Amino acid sequence: MPNFEFFNNSQGVQAETIKFVTNVSSPTGVDPLEKLAGLMEPGAIHDSDERCDAPKCQPETRVAVQDDLYDWILDGDGACESEHPKKVKWVTGPAGCGKTAIMGSLAGRCAANGVLGATFFFASWSASMGRRRKTAFVTTIASQLAEHREDLKDAISNAIEKNPSVFKKNLHAQMEILVLAPLREVALQSDRPQLRGAIIIDGVDECEAEQYHDGSRANPPPARTNEKDQLEILQVLQAASSDPSFPFRILIASRPERVFRTFFDPKNTATPFARKLDLHEDYDADADITLFFEVQFNHLRRRYNFPPSWPPPGTIQTLVENASGQFIYAATVIRLLETAHRDPPEALLKAIVATGATLKMTSNPLEQLDALYMHILESSPNPLLSVRWIRSIKELNGNTRRPSWASNVHLLLQTDPESNEAEHLLGNLHSLIRIPPPSDQGTTKYDFYHKSLFDFLESARCEELCVKKPEIWGFMWDRFVQACMSAVDTSLVISRSKAHLTPASAAWWVSLAIAHKEEDRIWWIFQGAHDSYGLKLNLPTLPFIFSAPGIVANAGVEFGAVPFCVD
Repeated sequence: MPNFEFFNNSQGVQAETIKFVTNVSSPTGVDPLEKLAGLMEPGAIHDSDERCDAPKCQPETRVAVQDDLYDWILDGDGACESEHPKKVKWVTGPAGCGKTAIMGSLAGRCAANGVLGATFFFASWSASMGRRRKTAFVTTIASQLAEHREDLKDAISNAIEKNPSVFKKNLHAQMEILVLAPLREVALQSDRPQLRGAIIIDGVDECEAEQYHDGSRANPPPARTNEKDQLEILQVLQAASSDPSFPFRILIASRPERVFRTFFDPKNTATPFARKLDLHEDYDADADITLFFEVQFNHLRRRYNFPPSWPPPGTIQTLVENASGQFIYAATVIRLLETAHRDPPEALLKAIVATGATLKMTSNPLEQLDALYMHILESSPNPLLSVRWIRSIKELNGNTRRPSWASNVHLLLQTDPESNEAEHLLGNLHSLIRIPPPSDQGTTKYDFYHKSLFDFLESARCEELCVKKPEIWGFMWDRFVQACMSAVDTSLVISRSKAHLTPASAAWWVSLAIAHKEEDRIWWIFQGAHDSYGLKLNLPTLPFIFSAPGIVANAGVEFGAVPFCVD
């Protein structure tokens, strides 16, 4: 070790204590918290820009349920709470009853009052993979906790420094290293105020399974199911809540699917949970839905200069009865009246009420919502083709490696690039789909208001509009090939079971991808179509070598693995 001389040949220097401070950076040269920030999912946080259009509770509605949950966050079960507090509470209810709106509004209230630990809002429809899968779950929670106090931030940073491979570990290990160990370290500092508050997790039932194995190899292991990953998240949260140093209460909101019913059944666990809250059974939402309709109809009267007598007497009561406690029904009715492109609001409202009146009582609690969805879809010039578009957009939003901007969707699905097929089919469906304006379609994707639409479309409840998933893949493949054929002067034979791509057609796609490389608009379609649809439809290998200006491609490779070289 080299010797250093300080104050050499200096005179008149007196020093009692000299402290030397050296800044030591991470061995990898990357700040640990920066690495954590790069692996979390910002769109899953309650106040993220991705959730700017997320449902919120209408002012003065859902007050009782929000108050009950907020009181539980602060005081638990009150006098009934034992030495071992029950730190986990399940909030459940059927689709459309307002779970996400309540959780979002409650998170905002907790944040405003300084009692919010962290949030995570799963969403199966999101283009962000991190909101659809478990990968970024713990890192997102840890990243938010690091913002609470400097000592907790330092503890989390040190944990990452000591465990650089933590981000490759399973959720249990990540929770222990990134959250529980730092909380224990902070808890030992008795001079600091105790942490408290809520961790709010919404939509766990929408979490999709993470796959770890190569499905293309011979005899692959069984694929993980969504339920396995959902159960893993529940178990991780349960284990965290059982740690004495864990100061937060956890709210978990989901539909009453089997994995949740089983997990929260008191007979199946030694860890006691707080009493579940069922939004459908424990609260009468009719008064809140009535208030929602009254406020929204006041807005519509002012907007369209309708008389005070509109809507006709009894209309709101009928709509509330039709809603059956489902806020999504009420919200969809209002969106339909606000965005109608074909009929005036008075006529639409009469049609909605009439549709509900003709229904027979069945065991289906979603009957009125189904009828409303069917009524809206049938307003399209071609309802079945519209459904194929909607289902294809969902596939593109979820299964491609590039953003599925609206213009990209049009490029793939429109039979004629110069046509306005999208507006023709979807123009009357604005109450179901967020359709970007033409000026934004190159940078904005199609989006959907509620998952219940796909529950309807992907089941027999939609009757003649039901389209099986393989048919959607076939539809997208057909449109892909039609796009090729529209730009090349060559033969191309296509069927659902067999396809022959000519060198010219493939060369055109790759040439076009390079020609538009600045926009990144074509390549993802070419690759995505082969990856997602060619293999699923058991299409054959590419039996050729082709070239285009500046391009060479190898022959005989499987769809989804075409190695292109650019000179």
